[in-house]
Amino acid sequence: MRLVNRDSCPTHRSQGPAVQRLLVVVCVGAAFAHPAVAQLSPPSFPITLQNAIRYASDNYPAIRFAMARVSAQESGVDLARTSYLPRLDSSLQINRATRNNVAGLLLPGTAVPGISGPVSDASSSSTIWGSAGGLLLSWEAFDFGLRGASVDLARTLVTRANAGAELTRLDVGVRTADAFLHVAAAQETVRAARANVERQEVFANVVATLVRNQLRPGADDSRAQAELALARIQLIQAEQAEQIARASLAQWLGVAPADVQIAAGPLLQTPPAPPAAPPTVTTHPLAEMEMAAVESSRAFQHVLDRSYFPRINLQTAYSLRGTGATASGTNLGGGHGLDFDTPNWAVGLTATFPLFDWFSLRERTRIEAHNERAERATYDRVVRELSAQTEQARAEMNGARRVAENTPIQLQAARVLEQQSRVRYDAGLATIIEVADSQRLLLQAEVGDAVARLGVWRALLADAAAKGDISELLK
Repeated sequence: MRLVNRDSCPTHRSQGPAVQRLLVVVCVGAAFAHPAVAQLSPPSFPITLQNAIRYASDNYPAIRFAMARVSAQESGVDLARTSYLPRLDSSLQINRATRNNVAGLLLPGTAVPGISGPVSDASSSSTIWGSAGGLLLSWEAFDFGLRGASVDLARTLVTRANAGAELTRLDVGVRTADAFLHVAAAQETVRAARANVERQEVFANVVATLVRNQLRPGADDSRAQAELALARIQLIQAEQAEQIARASLAQWLGVAPADVQIAAGPLLQTPPAPPAAPPTVTTHPLAEMEMAAVESSRAFQHVLDRSYFPRINLQTAYSLRGTGATASGTNLGGGHGLDFDTPNWAVGLTATFPLFDWFSLRERTRIEAHNERAERATYDRVVRELSAQTEQARAEMNGARRVAENTPIQLQAARVLEQQSRVRYDAGLATIIEVADSQRLLLQAEVGDAVARLGVWRALLADAAAKGDISELLK
């Protein structure tokens, strides 16, 4: 609850106790009428992959939207249950009107007010008071399963909304993890590009010294400067990619891109263990949501099947009437007719049966049967696609782990090659082209080693998305 600012309440010591109490009530009511908007606490940085997924899954607007839809559908179940309650209608009226009555019948739906009493011999413009009040209690004693079918339909909508919320949570978690891995890969690329620039600067200085001493041709200095410029361009491009990746992750965390700091160290160490055998794809939130759509269609058909039955209502009524005229037509005048002096009560059963609704209900049932077949086909398609995605994710996982096992070998060999080519160049046994090629290979190996380790996590993420369960990423 928002605290009430005492300065904003116009209480004065000069006012009486009753007035002060009234003002206090008004101020407290204003505090409840205008609650403060809850502010989400920002995540703490540097943030790990697991904490990023948890924070986004709890605070992203799409999650709050999905949970609000679930609450709305749950309220729909409560609304459907209210049909079991009796209905109590009340009315009260006072009127001043003429009392001319004629013999005859009016069809329902006209705008002519009903008049009770004997038929008038002649019309008159004189008016009398009239009053009426009453209560009508109606309760549907038998519905032949219609209300229960409506409640079941509302429950299937809750199941579908819950599956949709879980699918939204899964999508947010997967996208957040993907953005996190992009930032980690971009950071490692920047680190490798910056190290490459430093190597190129050292090498360019060495080449410049050798050229000045006429130990190497001037073309070597030009080539070294070109390679240094290329390294700086690669660093700029890597920093640009890092900023883009950081902005993408900031979107899911709801913070400014400049505030994003990640703890990617654990991801660059030992790759995670391969996941266990995948569960059946029918537990995926997308599959559950489509199956809920099938069940909703079936429930709606059941509602239609229960609709072509009589509606039997137990009714009881009590009313009071008042009139300013006698049964013989004498106008009593004055305030007669405002005293509600004539009571009536009734108890009975009413049964209504919409005979010709059978035709529309038949067509609506056919339409919903076709909708059920369409939803079933969609469910089968989703199951096939998820099965294929699961197999693809496992193949990606196996390939990523095998690549990650070989990149350290490539990196070590590239480092040795770069060192040897530098030594050979200093000794005059190698050309600058050989050194440039070895440095490019080292940069590629450094980036490739980090990306390969992160690739295992990316494959694990793809497997989690295909299974519909990101718990493996949260361990």
